Amino acid sequence: MRLLLPLLLHVGALGSDPITGPEEVSGTERGSLTVRCRYDPEWETYRKWWCRGAAWGSCRILVQTTESEWEMRKGRVSIVDSQGSHVFTVTMEELGPDDADSYWCGIERTGVDLGVLVKVTIDPALNPTNSSVLLTTNVTVPLSTQIAESMTTDVAELVTTDVAERAGLASSPRVTLGVNSSMAVTHPLTRSLLCDVHFLLLTFIKVPLLGVLLCTVAWLNRHQRDSRGK
Repeated sequence: MRLLLPLLLHVGALGSDPITGPEEVSGTERGSLTVRCRYDPEWETYRKWWCRGAAWGSCRILVQTTESEWEMRKGRVSIVDSQGSHVFTVTMEELGPDDADSYWCGIERTGVDLGVLVKVTIDPALNPTNSSVLLTTNVTVPLSTQIAESMTTDVAELVTTDVAERAGLASSPRVTLGVNSSMAVTHPLTRSLLCDVHFLLLTFIKVPLLGVLLCTVAWLNRHQRDSRGK
């Protein structure tokens, strides 16, 4: 049975600690944590327990083992004694903020129980709102890049088709562009680019073709007059 803490400390001072464990263990909210406490071989067949409360004399036992190595569970807390390794393990699941407290790893014996104090802290879980904001920020950049690349590709396709037709190199009717193309044409920057392209076509293709046509007509007229004179 458990008696007053001063008696336990007095017994522990006479030799090495018969039971040891971590001073502090932390877990994440809605997660789980594990506490491993070691004991001397002479306590192998004794019952082990997990107790909550800073005061040794009034802490509440949450779960305890039998003399065997079977896992014992009570609610969200379980305990199992690995007697061959002289270690018993406590697992707390579905952690919440209220689980943060002082606990004890203990061994039941006649007279004064043995125990070691363990402090449990609970860290808050990741805020889902912050995760969604970060995800939205990351997706926005590549989406804008894809739209810009699509607009650039469609404008280049439109210019290439127009040049081929006006130069007499196109062998098929003009290709009708899809949804992305209409988005590119209605963009103010795209309309400005098309105006510039049309001006360049007028200067470098239409004007020379008109000159060639006029020269051809003049040459034909002259040739006909020469033929009539002869």
